[in-house]
Amino acid sequence: MFRDKNFQVTNIAELGEFKLIEHLTEGIKIKNSSTKKAVGDDAAVIKSAKTQVVTSDLLTEGIHFDLTYTPLKHLGYKAVVVNISDIYAMNAHPKQILVSIAVSGKISVEALEQLYEGIYLACDKYGVDLVGGDTSSSLTGMTISITAIGEAAKDKIVYRSGAKETDIICVSGDLGAAYMGLQLLEREKKIMQETGSSIQPDFAGKEYVLERFLKPEARKDIIEFFEKENIKPTSMIDISDGLSSELHHICKQSDVGCRIYNGKIPIDLTTGMLVEEFNLEALIPALNGGEDYELLFTLPVSDYDKIKDNKQIRVIGHIVDKSEGLSLVTEDGNFIDLKAQGWNHNETNL
Repeated sequence: MFRDKNFQVTNIAELGEFKLIEHLTEGIKIKNSSTKKAVGDDAAVIKSAKTQVVTSDLLTEGIHFDLTYTPLKHLGYKAVVVNISDIYAMNAHPKQILVSIAVSGKISVEALEQLYEGIYLACDKYGVDLVGGDTSSSLTGMTISITAIGEAAKDKIVYRSGAKETDIICVSGDLGAAYMGLQLLEREKKIMQETGSSIQPDFAGKEYVLERFLKPEARKDIIEFFEKENIKPTSMIDISDGLSSELHHICKQSDVGCRIYNGKIPIDLTTGMLVEEFNLEALIPALNGGEDYELLFTLPVSDYDKIKDNKQIRVIGHIVDKSEGLSLVTEDGNFIDLKAQGWNHNETNL
C-alpha cells in the first residue's frame, strides 16, 4: 500500500515533452460520437446537440494527495472520478476530459505510465474520452488538473438552487468512510516515520475505507436510476466537502432551511468501528469528513415511492422554511445547528 521509494527507471528528460505526450496518449480509442477530434491537434473538437456542462479540479501533491501511500494508478483513477462526479451532480453524463500535469524530476516515465493507466481505467469504466491536455515540469512535486465535459438535455440539468419546502433530502451510498481511510493511512505513516520501521502495515478488514479514500467511485448508477424512473431532483450536489457543508450550499442557493436526522445518516460498519477506535464523535466523518463523492439531492415528496426500494438511496431529512435554519435532530429530539466545517486538505483532524 505504501509507495516503493526505489521506483524510478526512465527519466522524463530522456523523452522530452512532445514524445512524452505521444507516449502517454498512444492507442486512445474514442467512445463518444460527440468527440470529433481528440489528442493530436491544437485543440479538441466536440460537437453535441445537447447542453454541455464543464467542470475542472486541481490536485496538488502535499495538499490533496500524499505519494507515500497513494499508488499512482489509484491517483490517476481518482483524479478522473472527482471531476466526473461533478458532472453527475448536474444530472448530466460525462463525455470528455482534458488532463494537464506538472511533474518534478523525481517522477519517472514508468511512474507516469502508472498514473495514466489509472486515468484510462476510469475513462473506460465511465465511457469518457481523453481528448487533450498538457504537460509541464515542476520544481516541487506533482500537480494534476483535469477538466471534464458532459452533456444533458437542457430540461434535465439539475442545479443546487431548486430545493423547495417539504422536499425530502436524500443521499446515495454511505458517508464518512473516505475520511476514516485517510485517518488510518496518516496514523500508519506517522508510526513508520517515528519508529523507522519498513514493515508494511496490516490493513486486513479495513480495505473498504482505504478504497473509498484512494479509489472512490462516481455515482453513475444513481443518474441512470433517475432516468429509468423518470426522476428529476429539485437540487443536487456531490459530497466532496462533507454532508454539512454541502447542505449549506444547497440551502443557501435554494434560500431554504433543512432538518436531517441523526439516526438516518448512513454509515458503513467498518467506518463506525474505526470512528470508535480513533475516539471520534460518531457523526464527525459523515458530517465534515468529505471526499465521499456520493450524491446529496432533494426530491418532491411525491417521488418517495419511486426511491423507497432502492438500497443505495437513503432519506435523511426534509427541507424547511429558511427561518428555521439548518439543524441535525438527535435521537432524543434535540436540535443541533449544522456547521459548514467541510474538508480541510491541510489537516487530518477536524
